[in-house]
Amino acid sequence: MRLNRRPRLLTALLLTPLLSAPLAGCFASGGDGGGTADAKDGSRLRVALAFPPAENLSPYGADATILSRLGVTEGLTALDANGAAAPALAASWRREDDRTWLFTLREADFQDGTDVTPAAVAASLAHAGEARPAPAALAGVTLTAKAEGAGTVRVTTNAPDPVLPLRLSSPSLAILSPKAYDAKGAADPAGTATGPFELTDVEGGTSARLDRFDDYWGGRAQASGIDARFIADGTARANALRTGQVDVAEAIPVAQAAGLDADTRRETATTRTTSLLLNTRSGAFENASLRAAARTAVDTSVLAKNVYEGHADAGTGIYGPAVTWAAGKRTPPTAATRPGKPAGAPIILATYDNRPELPEVAQVLKQQLEKAGFTVKLTVGEYSRLESDALAGKFDAFVLARNTLVDTGDPVAVLAGDHTCGGGYNLARLCDKAVDAAVAKAEGTDGTAERQDAVMAAEAAILRTDAVVPLVHQRVITGVGPRVSGVLLDPYERTLVGTGTRS
Repeated sequence: MRLNRRPRLLTALLLTPLLSAPLAGCFASGGDGGGTADAKDGSRLRVALAFPPAENLSPYGADATILSRLGVTEGLTALDANGAAAPALAASWRREDDRTWLFTLREADFQDGTDVTPAAVAASLAHAGEARPAPAALAGVTLTAKAEGAGTVRVTTNAPDPVLPLRLSSPSLAILSPKAYDAKGAADPAGTATGPFELTDVEGGTSARLDRFDDYWGGRAQASGIDARFIADGTARANALRTGQVDVAEAIPVAQAAGLDADTRRETATTRTTSLLLNTRSGAFENASLRAAARTAVDTSVLAKNVYEGHADAGTGIYGPAVTWAAGKRTPPTAATRPGKPAGAPIILATYDNRPELPEVAQVLKQQLEKAGFTVKLTVGEYSRLESDALAGKFDAFVLARNTLVDTGDPVAVLAGDHTCGGGYNLARLCDKAVDAAVAKAEGTDGTAERQDAVMAAEAAILRTDAVVPLVHQRVITGVGPRVSGVLLDPYERTLVGTGTRS
């Protein structure tokens, strides 16, 4: 039972049309008009997710997106349909100087009944900054947050950061109540977040139960709760939707899409790129000429046409067609190293089956690399079981589907987090001075067009190392039951259910 909660729902509802429109309707399918004070109890939503928790639902790593997609957590800001920062727990903000921003909070409650105060927000951001590994959104950035008056938070960065409001939209920078943190700083999002649904029970990597948070600032959700199932096998997810066991199933395999009724399929262009990442610090691909040989061996058109059956575009760079400005600013990188002769060099190629096309992609790559002269051993498993080994460099090559804007909405963030010496998600284990310098320049560049130019220069520097071979740019198919409305089809893959999602 939650006690001493102040009656704020009416105020939130009056403010919702003005302040939460960017959150409620940007990615809606079938309309997501937000909750209402007199919403009926509604039925529970049954949702099938592709990725079981890899980090015990820590809000700082990959699991942060699970919490965001299920409507559990929120940050100070969110992303609108155009990729710009939109209000969330912060109703507004302004830049005071090149390193300082002032955020004005909206009136809201945590799910444990306590107020969202400037002090609580500042403490939550401080915990995120101290987390190890650091959230990808904070790659290369140190920020300090301080309560300023009754309703504002001043955030200062160690260096000029022109995209701080975008950065604070990251799922890994969600705001939690002081009760979420233990003495060592570990965070528990159950009952301590601010979203429309409260995490109440987790059964390991199998399922999770969420109940509606009735005092959500954006209005009462139309569904009474969510029963989430983690189903790594894509065929099983599709079958669960087809047989009526779930209402919503994410990441339907291309091979299963044709077996669903047309009105239950939703295809969304996303900012997700599938790439082949080559381990630059050990094994065969420490040799730059063998990385070049691997790059030249890969035929991406075969993957787009045959594996994805036309539901993807052949890889052209780290950023695909959904990042609409990238193609016009891209200059094909000049090869730094001529391809060498593999001469039977042994490599371990790994990927995961949570995204069902990836094992087939890896199988095709295996054949292409073997034809080029490599000796390839293929390893396929569930992502949560492979991540730590991939980060530790136990594989020579890894096939990864990565949303390039998921961490912050700023295209620089994925470069800093995934491809620099200090990056926290550097599966290629790349450490190149030219790359670090190009990424640092992009991080410090202000002005939208100028920053985009710097980003593309950094992309070219990364591709020049042959540590990353872009394979395909994906479209995601979501399965939606015939009686379900208000599912949030988000190109950034941060949201899935909201206050207006119902069955």
